[in-house]
Amino acid sequence: MSATASSTPRLDPLPVLKGLAGLRRLMGTYPTGHPMIAQKLRELDEAVRQHLQSGPELRIDVIHGNVHLDGVSFESSDQSTGQIVRELSELGIDSLYIREGVDAAELGRVAEFLWQPRNTEKATEAQLAERDIHHVSLGKLVALDTRWRSQGWPDAPTGPLDPAYAESLAVAEQTFEDTAAGKKLDTVTIQDLVQLLIHKVAHSNAALSRILAVKQYENLTYVHSVNVAMLSLLLGRQVGLDESDIAKLVEAALLHDIGKTRIPLEIVKKPGALTKRERAQIEAHTILGAEILLQTEGLREITPTVALEHHRSVKGGGYPDLQSLPPHPMSQIVSVADIYEALTGARSYQAPMTPDRACLILARLAGEKLNKDFVKAFVGRVSFFPLGSVVRTNHGAIGVVVNTNAGDPLHPVLVLADDQIKNPRDRVDTAERGASGSYEHHILETLRPPADFDIAPFLAA
Repeated sequence: MSATASSTPRLDPLPVLKGLAGLRRLMGTYPTGHPMIAQKLRELDEAVRQHLQSGPELRIDVIHGNVHLDGVSFESSDQSTGQIVRELSELGIDSLYIREGVDAAELGRVAEFLWQPRNTEKATEAQLAERDIHHVSLGKLVALDTRWRSQGWPDAPTGPLDPAYAESLAVAEQTFEDTAAGKKLDTVTIQDLVQLLIHKVAHSNAALSRILAVKQYENLTYVHSVNVAMLSLLLGRQVGLDESDIAKLVEAALLHDIGKTRIPLEIVKKPGALTKRERAQIEAHTILGAEILLQTEGLREITPTVALEHHRSVKGGGYPDLQSLPPHPMSQIVSVADIYEALTGARSYQAPMTPDRACLILARLAGEKLNKDFVKAFVGRVSFFPLGSVVRTNHGAIGVVVNTNAGDPLHPVLVLADDQIKNPRDRVDTAERGASGSYEHHILETLRPPADFDIAPFLAA
């Protein structure tokens, strides 16, 4: 697991886009089976397979001309990128999703579909299905609303909550609302909340399961901040910070996004792509947050620094522009936690990502945007199947992760569940091996739990 986090390169999505655009043009120029078509198809197939080695789905979105790979913006100096993006956009294609099971023949049918005249009265999905295309999705991002695959999500966790976690969310919500109303931060309340997170929430498996696993809600800033504080705490302890530094880290992580209380909520929650002006407003939350915290007496010195730097990369890029200065190590810790928490939470235009997929994204960002040692430590602590994950095994059984194996993170301890995921059954340690020395149980996939899922009976089983 640690090797994956430290050595996985971030793949370039452009060969896939170039390959598809080039194959489309060849389909309109040469007859089926022409050597040039076959060669371009092999190149496209190879590019797609390289991506699918990292996860079950390749997701490419183009938003305002910028290519996003798996939800993360991908910058390129290749001057041909703009032409390819415009070409696909003119075809009404802003999103390309390719899933496991796709083969070269199916990719060829996609390119042929893109060359032929489109039936604008019939849904793209239906037209693809008619051509036996089932592992590729094509979508148009509608202006001001990218929810071509939309689903409504609640703003905060639903179902049973650990009492300490529920209390921390309530206190954080009031704190952020007061700040948004122009009131000063109450440092006594902040310190009490930090202690609650360190001494109660961090010791509750029920609470941690809510934070580590898939989050089926589009969390508002206060929920996100509590979750990032807890994830930062876990990473801080994993890298050996003492309790004094842990308290500093938790405070800083808790308030890292306080500047968003100065940004209009309609922009923070906007479901569509942001305009340049709106993007500038969002990016200003780092400076606004640092200003709020610098004006608040009684906070630790590192707290405004983390608010300012948590969107800075380890190589000195990102925002705000501080030239090439690398961010403080605590800012780097919060950056890892911030990205993981965002990926595993829902968005109005995107379902939450599973933890295993989110860890792969972190691995791709390691060394470029994120500190690779912190990513390695985070993945080692959280694991691909963290506490609270609902999974399906190779035997078709559904189970809930109730413990992880540090020495074998891909094989956690499960409590099997009924089909409704309400009643616990047998306990299974997937790290155990049979008489032949091979694993008897493997996890095939992470599932989305029901909205009213309660982990308590599984932890008690």
